[in-house]
Amino acid sequence: MISMDKPCFLGSKGQIRRHEFVRLIIQYLYSLGYSRSASLLESESGIPSKSAELYRLESQILSANWDECVETLNSIEGLEEETLASALLLVFKQSITEFLMVGDDSSALNVLQKRVSKLRIDRERVHKLACGLLSLGGIGFGKVDGETSDGLRRKLLAELEKLFPPPVIVPERRLEHLVEMALMAKRDSCLYHNTGGAMSLYEDECCGGEHVPAETVQILNNHVNEVWFVQFSNNGEYLASSSSDCTAIIWKVSEDDVLSFKHVLRNHRNPVSFVAWSPDDTMLLTCGNGEVLRLWDVDSGECKHVFGEMTPIVSSCAWFPDSKRVVCGSSDPDKCIYMWDLNGNELEVWRGVRVPKVADLAVTPDGEYLISICSDKDIRIYNFHTKTERVIKEAHAITSLSVSRDCQLLIVNLNSQEIHMWDIAGKWDKPESYSGHKQGKYVIRSCFGGSDCKFIASGSENSQVYIWNRRKSKPIEILSGHKMTVNCVSWNPKRPHMLASASDDQTIRIWGPSRKQR
Repeated sequence: MISMDKPCFLGSKGQIRRHEFVRLIIQYLYSLGYSRSASLLESESGIPSKSAELYRLESQILSANWDECVETLNSIEGLEEETLASALLLVFKQSITEFLMVGDDSSALNVLQKRVSKLRIDRERVHKLACGLLSLGGIGFGKVDGETSDGLRRKLLAELEKLFPPPVIVPERRLEHLVEMALMAKRDSCLYHNTGGAMSLYEDECCGGEHVPAETVQILNNHVNEVWFVQFSNNGEYLASSSSDCTAIIWKVSEDDVLSFKHVLRNHRNPVSFVAWSPDDTMLLTCGNGEVLRLWDVDSGECKHVFGEMTPIVSSCAWFPDSKRVVCGSSDPDKCIYMWDLNGNELEVWRGVRVPKVADLAVTPDGEYLISICSDKDIRIYNFHTKTERVIKEAHAITSLSVSRDCQLLIVNLNSQEIHMWDIAGKWDKPESYSGHKQGKYVIRSCFGGSDCKFIASGSENSQVYIWNRRKSKPIEILSGHKMTVNCVSWNPKRPHMLASASDDQTIRIWGPSRKQR
């Protein structure tokens, strides 16, 4: 019995029903194994952990009182017709099973003919049930002990609980789910939250910019001409850069976040504008306008293979998740998109009118989609499993493409000084838009980054780096330091505080949190 001197609602806003809140606590105490505490709270509060209907059902099922069980089910308010039919079917199935288990075939057949047949469920489902149960009856169960019956009845109770809506049943671990949702909402409302792991329940977390890249912590100046591209490896332990000096460089990231030179990759005769790490980080692809595609061994720095020496001019490339196949795009409209194995064997080619010249492409980390930028303004999303393609048409020319690590989102840079974010599955009618950076003449690249890919970073023609929270269209940080156009940025996937940028000033800057705020 609930004490009348207790308030019915809790919280400063009066939005929490006391009996529901206490019931959730009781349920969670039981789920944690604190049965004595849960039972004591039930007794002291007068609030039972289970609804009256559920208590009745439990008693009726465990005592095999099937007729009263059916009456209880029919008396529960708010049950949809389909849910009620499914619940009744489970009860009838159990009663038939128990009749067969004790050799009472006539009672089992009576339930099947007079009770099950009247349920508004699929006839084929009833037929399959009948065939299954009666075939068991044909071979005979023989006598069974009470422990076996009790186990089957408790299993029935568990199956019924899955069907019932609140408040008949409290969803499993509901309190934990609500607390977790509150924490996630608090985290998402913070523009600067950039750490993984558990959040404290003891106080509201309020982040400043102490975890977001804000200042230069290292400058890499080994290139002797404009640096066009940078990309961290998937494990965050390496950085690759490419330049108009016709080389690419592999850098090692130390445990204390300092980068050091590892290899310089030569042999390209023209500027190298693109690199791509294999998913296992043992190999690197390099390519560029007027250049072929080269495969390098990361450990030794040796060139392992040159793809299509006599054919495509490769502008971009990507890996499949198995690290055994690669795909590349060409700005030559007669070549378009190629798929190769690592020995250079051509596996598939997309060319012709339907596939115009390709400016950029990517394969989602799960290998489900091939995304390409075609004819300057088209985003083509091809699903390998369904063999279907969806085309998103932008109003302005697209210069680059990037895909989130969770395979859910893509971003494109437009020469209209905007970045558009689209969902890959095609549920959105229009994109999220981000602005503030400068882009009109050159290829500028952006990326997802930070904890849970919560941020977007981009280069800019005004020599600055811009960072947005995905929920805001205007930048939350603008990083100064470069002296010329910033062509590309890359966020370390394992160190959410580390960002790299490549510039026409021939340098790569590594950005980290402000030391003043640490």
